[in-house]
Amino acid sequence: MPCASCCISSYRLLIFVRIVILALFLHWRIRHPNNDAIWLWGMSVVCEIWFAFSWLLDQLPKLCPINRATDLNVLKDKFETPSPSNPTGKSDLPGVDVFVSTADPEKEPPLVTANTILSILAADYPVEKLSCYVSDDGGALLTFEAMAEAASFANVWVPFCRKHDIEPRNPESYFSLKRDPYKNKVKQDFVKDRRRVKREYDEFKVRINSLPDSIRRRSDAYHAREEIKAMKLQKQHKDDGPVESVKIPKATWMADGTHWPGTWLNPSPEHSRGDHAGIIQVMLKPPSDEPLLGTSDETKIMDFTDVDIRLPLLVYVSREKRPGYDHNKKAGAMNALVRASAIMSNGPFILNLDCDHYIYNSQAMREGMCFMMDRGGDRLCYVQFPQRFEGIDPSDRYANHNTVFFDVNMRALDGLMGPVYVGTGCLFRRIALYGFDPPRAKEDHPDCCSCCFARRKKHSSAANTPEENRALRMGDYDDEEMNLSLLPKKFGNSTFLIDSIPVTEFQGRPLADHPAVKNGRPPGALTIPRELLDASTVAEAISVISCWYEDKTEWGNRVGWIYGSVTEDVVTGYRMHNRGWKSVYCVTKRDAFRGTAPINLTDRLHQVLRWATGSVEIFFSRNNALLASRRMKFLQRIAYLNVGIYPFTSIFLIVYCFLPALSLFSGQFIVQTLNVTFLAYLLIITLTLCLLAVLEIKWSGIDLEEWWRNEQFWLIGGTSAHLAAVLQGLLKVIAGIEISFTLTSKSGGDDVDDEFADLYVVKWTSLMIPPITIMMVNLIAIAVGFSRTIYSVIPQWSRLLGGVFFSFWVLAHLYPFAKGLMGRRGRTPTIVIVWSGLIAITISLLWVAINPPSGTTQIGGSFQFP
Repeated sequence: MPCASCCISSYRLLIFVRIVILALFLHWRIRHPNNDAIWLWGMSVVCEIWFAFSWLLDQLPKLCPINRATDLNVLKDKFETPSPSNPTGKSDLPGVDVFVSTADPEKEPPLVTANTILSILAADYPVEKLSCYVSDDGGALLTFEAMAEAASFANVWVPFCRKHDIEPRNPESYFSLKRDPYKNKVKQDFVKDRRRVKREYDEFKVRINSLPDSIRRRSDAYHAREEIKAMKLQKQHKDDGPVESVKIPKATWMADGTHWPGTWLNPSPEHSRGDHAGIIQVMLKPPSDEPLLGTSDETKIMDFTDVDIRLPLLVYVSREKRPGYDHNKKAGAMNALVRASAIMSNGPFILNLDCDHYIYNSQAMREGMCFMMDRGGDRLCYVQFPQRFEGIDPSDRYANHNTVFFDVNMRALDGLMGPVYVGTGCLFRRIALYGFDPPRAKEDHPDCCSCCFARRKKHSSAANTPEENRALRMGDYDDEEMNLSLLPKKFGNSTFLIDSIPVTEFQGRPLADHPAVKNGRPPGALTIPRELLDASTVAEAISVISCWYEDKTEWGNRVGWIYGSVTEDVVTGYRMHNRGWKSVYCVTKRDAFRGTAPINLTDRLHQVLRWATGSVEIFFSRNNALLASRRMKFLQRIAYLNVGIYPFTSIFLIVYCFLPALSLFSGQFIVQTLNVTFLAYLLIITLTLCLLAVLEIKWSGIDLEEWWRNEQFWLIGGTSAHLAAVLQGLLKVIAGIEISFTLTSKSGGDDVDDEFADLYVVKWTSLMIPPITIMMVNLIAIAVGFSRTIYSVIPQWSRLLGGVFFSFWVLAHLYPFAKGLMGRRGRTPTIVIVWSGLIAITISLLWVAINPPSGTTQIGGSFQFP
């Protein structure tokens, strides 16, 4: 669009203008020191130089923002319409394996996870091509039985969604909609069907919520029975002698009367969170290859005539855990899913979701496939969707929506090699996760060694036998990494897994229906039926999720999700871009996925702390963008460099937030006088910043309030969580010491009728100390500076105004933080008041002791400042 193009051109020009103005301003600042307060001038100049550098790192990757759009009708015509190569019009789309990860049923309620699963099972994608894997890293029976309940309820929910075209297909969200649910519904039986499904869902929720009690009661009953049996046996062997009490481990029992092999309610050896067997349970078997239409049987609760009632494959997975092994947290769990799914369904594409992020747009996977199946799509490693959140307060006090990041930064990165991977809502190409280079990488970079399956002389096929695929690998590659004997060193010793790799590469290719398509597959190649699961396949899948399988392999190093960082998502995406892969940002008209985010101040700070800590770890690791390969574009390298550097801005930000107070305490300012040159530079820099913000808002579609909230929380997070992350990261890297910032008190949030009651909860954490100190010191400094100026013989109003202006700038940014400390109706926890007062008084007294007012004289019983 000409309007958008003009906006982007103006945006780039304004960035260049601001760079020039910043350079001139810094040059002027260095050439004009404040000799009366050289220490104040020096600190301010150092901070301003860093801020300019940090802004440049953040701004340069935004030079090429783009907006993409998809056409699902083209996808349908190409892959699901009868043609000479596909006479029946059966779907020729590749398979998708959806990963859902959860770890603790207490922190991640099973009902939330179950709703996410139901939204996946009801997604608008060919049923026979869709598989869902639930990773329960806690090995909890509660999660297992909740998934079983979800699989049962899906028999009603999924056909209902297909029959009446329901959106969203998460039952909790759907039945909570405030809009008219009957709008645009044309089928006469919709009202009756909806009421029946609502009743079924209410009963489903009751069953899910009662699972903890029912599991405990069942286990206690079985335990008592076992004790009675043991006592009877003991009595029989000891005749009429005294019977001693029998101690039997308090096992957790399944409904079929057997011990749960995972974590028990009362942990014991081989049944605790870090010590249990691997578990794979197929909750829903692979569907038939042809549609299975429902009937109008009166015994059924609803009429599903002419509705496909098949359900996708649903598998529960809990990897083996044993003491002495590093299980690598979420990244290790995801890699276990990659291996298990490769053996069971081997979808060439993987969609990963957090347990609290559900599919809001049932066609989201089709939207992502538009990019993967496009010409040149075989060079895309993943399609990242924006994260959208529900349950956030209308004012978004703590910038929980992250709209500036998701709608500005990510769109801008899409114009480079693609957006970074942000942990959820991402559609991966499986072959890229396996650590191979993109197709034609050697053509683009002759000096690089390509190890991609796409550069084969023959096409592998899903119909090939393992022996044929093995022959392809052995005969068609000269590269050392493609040698059959070396593949087990990379992927492990599972022949099932190794044989699946060429199949998934072939199935993930675009159609070879145009001369411009390189490395394509023949149309109709994916219309053949999928192989059924058998006992040997499941047994092999269990073996690859064992705790020892990754030993002496490249899993977590080059293959799969990368280990060694709390932000394994960013590192994993970085490794792919570093190999030359590209990614795409897909913003759909209807949100693709929605999830939840912490709206409480403390929880939000700890979330930001985790992200910033991961960034510091990245900076001190070999994943630092300074060490990137030549395949990564310069601006993309700058973007990743900024990911690792941004927490260090907190050091300079803390200093700069105290500078106004130091200026007011000392009566000096960062410049000798507020002359016209300084004010002119300051005005131009501020205006260019505002104009850049306006242009960003224009081409990204965000609101001005969202932009301002982001600016406020940038300072809040920078003076608290980012500073703690730098300290935590340095201690970990240099001394190997890990520290944590814990919660110690709680207040507010007791109004159960308030949807946003958690917003007012005040949990004390040491992360709050720096912002509180900054606020109190600046408030005291304003009072001190105002008093000094009033009682001075020659008032220095310019210095007062300069210091007060910057103090108010700091306080305005910290306003949401101060409001959060008040809780509800001003009920501030005592510990917050005590800490604030002590810190502010201490700093004020220290300053008076270090730099006492000079030349004061007492006149008429009062002090007068010269």
